[in-house]
Amino acid sequence: MNEFLQYTLNGLTVGAFYALVALGYTMVYGIIRLINFAHGDFFMVGGFLALGVLSLLANGGMPAGVLVVVALVAATAVTGALGVASARIVYLPLLKAPQLSLLVSALGLSLAVEYGTALSQGTGFKSVPHIGFLSAENAIQLTDSVQLTYAQLGIFGVSVVLMAALFFFVQRTVTGTTMRTLAMDQDAARLMGINVERTILLTFLIGAGLAGTAGTMYALYYPQVNFLMGFLLGLRAFTAAVIGGIGNIPGAMVGGVIIGLLESYATGYVSGRWTDVVVFGTLIAVLVVRPSGLLGERVAERV
Repeated sequence: MNEFLQYTLNGLTVGAFYALVALGYTMVYGIIRLINFAHGDFFMVGGFLALGVLSLLANGGMPAGVLVVVALVAATAVTGALGVASARIVYLPLLKAPQLSLLVSALGLSLAVEYGTALSQGTGFKSVPHIGFLSAENAIQLTDSVQLTYAQLGIFGVSVVLMAALFFFVQRTVTGTTMRTLAMDQDAARLMGINVERTILLTFLIGAGLAGTAGTMYALYYPQVNFLMGFLLGLRAFTAAVIGGIGNIPGAMVGGVIIGLLESYATGYVSGRWTDVVVFGTLIAVLVVRPSGLLGERVAERV
């Protein structure tokens, strides 16, 4: 039982990363029906931004808690701005183009961000400065063999707050209503006076910002970053979005937690080499039983 509790805590922590990144995938897909393959790279950029901020300010006498908050805010803001820039430069000019054009552009942007980072930061792993109170030595002992680190507690707490805030924003605000309207029908939204381009830019701002936040927390939890770190995590986050129901915000949250728990249980009880088999096998099983995902709705398409 102690092993199961520890694996569950670890899975919830990793699932928080997947859920935050999956939200960006599902929001963009819901608005413009685009699988933004560059989204995982926004996560990677957030990790490198956290490294830069921590390296710059770590020896300045700033309290560790304030330093972490500054890194989170800076990475979230810059990756959000990067998301807006990518939408403005790459995606908005292609809104009326065939979907294949958007897809290829997303792949090209992903490669540009990855290898641009490799050129500027190098291809090796870079260590993130140590933050004392986030280390395993300062963990809360729940039982003799089960511990909860402050890093895990902070990651889970921040993720829950952000996901709850996003859900409230989308469901209870006027701007959120315009986003849901745009997801239903772009042409009808324009006729109703909605600024479609601005709403799309806001969607990219929020999605990329959440990915940057996740990247910062990842860099603090696993204190190293690499230019390819967003590829596999982005792939699993996309899997989480599909399992939950692509385009469904609560579904992305649920899917992220499911993938995190599956990964933790598979690593603990089977082997780390079988993690991908379990994760993607679950994806296939879910899609066979429910093609629209766990919380997705079946939508009839016009022929």
